Parts: sequence; C-alpha cells; structure tokens
Amino acid sequence: MTYPLLEFLSGLEGEENAEVTKAKYELLKDSNMTDYVASLWQEINDSDEVPEEFVKKREEVLERLSLFTEETSKIDELLNDESVVSNLRSDKVANLKFLEQQHGVTIQMVDMLYDFGRFQYSCASYADAAHLLDQFRILSTDNDKASSASWGKLAADILTQNWEVAMEEVNKVKESIDTKLFNNPLAQLEHRTWLIHWTLFPFFNYEAARDTITEMLFSPSFINTIQTNCPWILRYLAAAVITNRSRTRNTGAYQKQLKDLVRVVRQEGYEYNDPVTEFVKALYVDFDFEEAQKKLSEAEEVLKGDFFLSASAGLFVEAARHLISESYCKIHQRIDIKYVLRRSWSLPMPSDRVADTAQGSVREIRPQPR
Repeated sequence: MTYPLLEFLSGLEGEENAEVTKAKYELLKDSNMTDYVASLWQEINDSDEVPEEFVKKREEVLERLSLFTEETSKIDELLNDESVVSNLRSDKVANLKFLEQQHGVTIQMVDMLYDFGRFQYSCASYADAAHLLDQFRILSTDNDKASSASWGKLAADILTQNWEVAMEEVNKVKESIDTKLFNNPLAQLEHRTWLIHWTLFPFFNYEAARDTITEMLFSPSFINTIQTNCPWILRYLAAAVITNRSRTRNTGAYQKQLKDLVRVVRQEGYEYNDPVTEFVKALYVDFDFEEAQKKLSEAEEVLKGDFFLSASAGLFVEAARHLISESYCKIHQRIDIKYVLRRSWSLPMPSDRVADTAQGSVREIRPQPR
C-alpha cells in the first residue's frame, strides 16, 4: 500500500529520485517481486550485473508458484463449478462437511488458498490474490484468518483500482470491526484507524464513494477514532467537504457536515493543524478573511504535493474562494464588492471570471422572496 505513494514522490519536482529508489528497494526487498527488486538494486548500485542471490530467489519463487498452483488446482476447479457452488450454503461448517464427503476437500486444502493468496500478493499479482483470498474466505471457519483475508482482499482491490469492489470490501471490513470486535475497544480503535487510512484511496479516486466515505468518517465511532488516533485525517476530511460544495452545498447534509467539520477542527487545533485545517479555522472560527486567503494560498501548495489530494487541488481552491465570498456576504449587511474581489479572488484568475463569479456568490446567498 505504500508503493503508490513512493511512485508519486518520484514524479515530484525537487525530490531526490535516488532516495526514493532506495526507499522502494527497502520496502520490496523481502517480497517475491524478484525481477523488479533486482532492477532497483542495479539502479542504486549503477550496475548491469544481477547478483546471484536475486537469480536464486527468482528460481525459488517460480518453484513455489508451480507447487501452489498444483496443490490448489482441485479446490479451485470445485469453486468454479456451478453444480458444486449451488450446493453451498451460509453455514461454513456444513459446506466443509459437504465438500469433504463429496469431493475429498480438507481443511489443509482450504488453508492452502490463504497461503497462495498471500504469496500472489507478494508477487504483485493482486487480481489473483483477491480471487484466492475470496475463495478462502467463503469456506474458512478460522475467524482470524478470514479477517486477515478480508484485509488482504481489500488491499488487492485497491491496488488494482477496482474501486466498486473495494467499496464493497470496505463495508465488509467495517461491519466486521463493529460486530466481531465489540468486546475489544482497543482492537476496534486500531482497526478503524487502518480502515480510515486505506479508504483514502477510493475516497479521492472514485466519485461514487465520496458521499459514503464522508458519511462514515463523520459517524461517532470514526470521528472519535480520528480525534484519538489520527487527527491528520482532518486534512482529507476538510478537503472532501470543501470540494463537495459544488455538488451539495444547498442540502442539509452538507451544512451539517460543514458544521461538524468546523467543530472538530476547533477542538483539535491544539493537537493538529496544517494550512487546510487552518483555512477552515480562519474562515469559520475566527472570521478572519485575510488570514483565510493567506492559508488558502498555502493550502494549494500543500495539496499539490499530497498523493491523495493533488488531482483535486484546483477544485479545492475554487470551492474555497466561493466559501470566502459567501461567508463574507452572510455576516455583513453592506457588501463591498471590491473587497470581496480582492480577498476572495486574489489568486490568479481572468478578471472577467473573477467579477462574474464573485457577483454570482452574492446572488446565491441573497435571501429569496417567499
């Protein structure tokens, strides 16, 4: 899950590619991606030679791949046979008994699916890993391994950018945390923390997931997790709420989210802040429009260098400009359009668009006749 972030860093101006390459190597050196790891070693050491250790490990990986394929072929065929699958029920114990009696399937064969799935994940064969871990999860009665398989499948679906399926897995993992760990608050906190970080991938790459994840993060259990364990997530929650303005600004749900965001940013200001959260504080807590404009400029630079937010930096800035205009107009009985233009739209923008947009903001918040 860390590799995409390192790949992003390697494309940023000013980053030391040699350091990023070393970080990639350290991250992947124990994986089964032998050819790629060898190429990283060659790049780091400026060598055309491939050390014997990589050649030997490659042979071992291919041998294990062949062995896993052979040992899981029978159960894989069974789980792809409609006549067999149609006889499976929700009772895993009964399913295992049926498969054992009718087809000679053993617990060891089921566990082999899990081991093969982890092996394929280490080879970066994420689609195959997701398939194998899903098959294991269908049959296994080992709750700990089934939970681990769910996390592995979620990771594989994220890395293949299979966002729709990944969101289904997010909901399954969330449900598992809520139900199976209810007697272990510390484990719930840790698992929710991991889930929050992993959901950032679909959060900012899959439009259909935006509302679902925003609602989840604002739920009491998850907002408590953010405040307790990972307050830096407020940057992403703030960015999501602000960029949602153009889609949902007139709805009660959006206004509630904005209100909740301001409340949490105010509460957590002593624990965490960055230009994004400071923009929210300046605008909605201090009502300091000059400071809000200053923080917006800083926030734009921060977003451009953020793996998850770089693609939405422009949308954030434009939505934030509207919010500055709207907030100014809402708290003043007399509105100085020149001041609004200067404070809200001082960042580069064609002058004709500045005037039209600022005046549009004024019209949007003007009370309508009943």
